[in-house]
Amino acid sequence: MPRKQVVVGMSGGVDSSLAAARLKEDGYEVIGLTMQIWPSPEGCGLEAVADARKVADKLGIPHYVVNLKDIFAEKVIADFCLEYGRGRTPNPCIRCNRYIKLATLLEQAEGLGADFIATGHYARVEPAPDGYRLLTAVDPAKDQSYFLYTLGQRELRRLLLPIGNLHEAEVRRLAVEMGLPTAARRSSQDICFIPDNDYRSLVARQVPPQAGDIVDTSGRVLGKHSGLAGYTVGQRQGLGLASGERRYVLGLDVARNRLVVGTRGQLLASGLRARRLSWVLGEAPDSLAGITAKVRYRSPAVAASLQLDDGVARVDFERPQWAVAPGQAVVFYRGEAVLGGGIIEAPELPHSARMGLEVG
Repeated sequence: MPRKQVVVGMSGGVDSSLAAARLKEDGYEVIGLTMQIWPSPEGCGLEAVADARKVADKLGIPHYVVNLKDIFAEKVIADFCLEYGRGRTPNPCIRCNRYIKLATLLEQAEGLGADFIATGHYARVEPAPDGYRLLTAVDPAKDQSYFLYTLGQRELRRLLLPIGNLHEAEVRRLAVEMGLPTAARRSSQDICFIPDNDYRSLVARQVPPQAGDIVDTSGRVLGKHSGLAGYTVGQRQGLGLASGERRYVLGLDVARNRLVVGTRGQLLASGLRARRLSWVLGEAPDSLAGITAKVRYRSPAVAASLQLDDGVARVDFERPQWAVAPGQAVVFYRGEAVLGGGIIEAPELPHSARMGLEVG
């Protein structure tokens, strides 16, 4: 019987390297694929391609590189800048996984006639009576299921996640034992195409900044901002306000080019509204009981009630959540299973904060 063939996305990091190595150990015919999506020496760039090739040579597997710079610029970078220009806080990793990484792996696998695709994400996939389930990783500190909520049955039925059942320390130890060239490489950063973390400069090149007023919740002008795209909900540093009182960004009033600031307590949201919903099983679950929600990658999941109405999700948290930012994703779980998620349209803020955002 011929061996099952799998196309592995190899980013040049230790996680995807070990994923490829474990699959080969398990008897798969492994093909390495590296996506060149950003001309930087770090993250998604040239150094990553070279590291992935070294690992493929070590494992004795074929390795291919595909140039996706143009589609990455269109689908991820342009959207990232556009969303910031609209006063929202996007998550480019979610779009990259959906439109670039998984889509490319599937396309290449289908072209090669491969049975499976695989990545080094910390998450798990398992078959269930109603389809395939996406589960959280065994290591909660590294769980990346939040970034994968847009995956559906087409992807999950062919997706292997070989390190989802390992803790980070085990991944490092196994990589060293196997002599993988990437064993000592540091973990990748959240936004690979901004190696210096200066997203404001990138956005400013795409969305010319326009100065405007910083106002409090009564509409009183406190200072000037340098362009709304340089701020995000919950931000405290860099406001340039002389007042000794700590103030945080409550919202970005794009229509009037105003930055609205207030107290930390005014950032506690009792719930939110979300659109652009995506469900792992292709449709919303029959029961919406027992759901938890995450409003950002590093936030813990919190118990919540969920109501759906014509493509809009209304979420009410059991405990208020801080700095819920429009443009970020909210992801729904039941236990360790990812149900789906959507893009946050607006948080439900305290009355004083809402009034401040509505001041004319």
